[in-house]
Amino acid sequence: MDKRERLDTYLATHEFDSVWFAEPNSFAWLTGGNSVIDREAPTGVAAVGYDGRALRVVTANNEANRIAAEELPDLDTDAVSVEQFDWYTGSLADAIAARVGIGEDAAADIDVPGLERIDPTPLRQPLTERDRERYRRLGEETAAAVESVCRELRADDSEREVASALRVALSARDIEAPVVLVGGATRAQQYRHYTPTDAVLGDYVLVSVTAQRDGLHASCTRTVAFDPPAWLADRHEAAARVEATALAATQEVANAGGTAGAVFESIQHAYETVGHAGEWEHHHQGGAAGFAGREWIATPDHEAPVTEPMAYAWNPTVQGAKSEDTVLVTADECSVLTTTDTWPTTTVRAVDRDREFERPAVLELEGEA
Repeated sequence: MDKRERLDTYLATHEFDSVWFAEPNSFAWLTGGNSVIDREAPTGVAAVGYDGRALRVVTANNEANRIAAEELPDLDTDAVSVEQFDWYTGSLADAIAARVGIGEDAAADIDVPGLERIDPTPLRQPLTERDRERYRRLGEETAAAVESVCRELRADDSEREVASALRVALSARDIEAPVVLVGGATRAQQYRHYTPTDAVLGDYVLVSVTAQRDGLHASCTRTVAFDPPAWLADRHEAAARVEATALAATQEVANAGGTAGAVFESIQHAYETVGHAGEWEHHHQGGAAGFAGREWIATPDHEAPVTEPMAYAWNPTVQGAKSEDTVLVTADECSVLTTTDTWPTTTVRAVDRDREFERPAVLELEGEA
């Protein structure tokens, strides 16, 4: 089912005459374009609406020409109209409201006077074939950028220096980085979100990014060691086994039509089995990925449907260690998207399942100054 067919079903099911998307990730999902100018603004500078017949993009007059020329790559220009309003006459929400006819039932993913507010997340799942093609390229290039930086690290680098290098490497590939975490040996053991500081890396480092292009998000973590603590290998393997269990459970639950809560039960049990019961309480475990860093984050008894084909980024942590990649889960396979096939790997077995996964190993480098 393509996106318009999905929207047709949505309109019919909810008895809406039209639906509008102004959140940047939903705009990107439907158009393939970027509506962001101010990254601190809650909405983009353009919205796209659908009424069962055609797509309508609405934006201010100072943005219309650029949006039409550069930000609608997936749309046939004959199948979409770009409508503009004077930037000084009102907000984007006002412009959407003005285009809904009297007596029409309409909805939007932002607050618009007279329209019902909706959550667009379910509409973005599962991924279309075109989305999957883009995701594969994004995943490979994200991993290439991260791993190229990681291979050049030294123990006396600062966390901020590494973060800067990561952003440059990603930007050179036309990839944005909404999340860049770098935790040296001291801070990676203290915090699960190791936001970069001036601290030097020391004995080892965890590098985690969430990257974005064309609205799609890819997350991955790599571990580099110079003089690894004795416990690092065991904790890294434990986290990798939990991640492998989450992936196996995701595929099983998706095929059975189950929910995120069922996957989370397997994650909790995996932590117990690998000897780290309760570690899941210290950090979220991840969930579905796509047109948000996480379309949903799994919790106990979470009722979000687990779909396929869909991307998932599970990120289990055991104090000082983490395992994370973005993986395309289909009915038949789990295919890692954030991989270059050149990073060293380790084979781990999912808990209580006869399934093995190749997960990134700790890369050991000569890193003394």
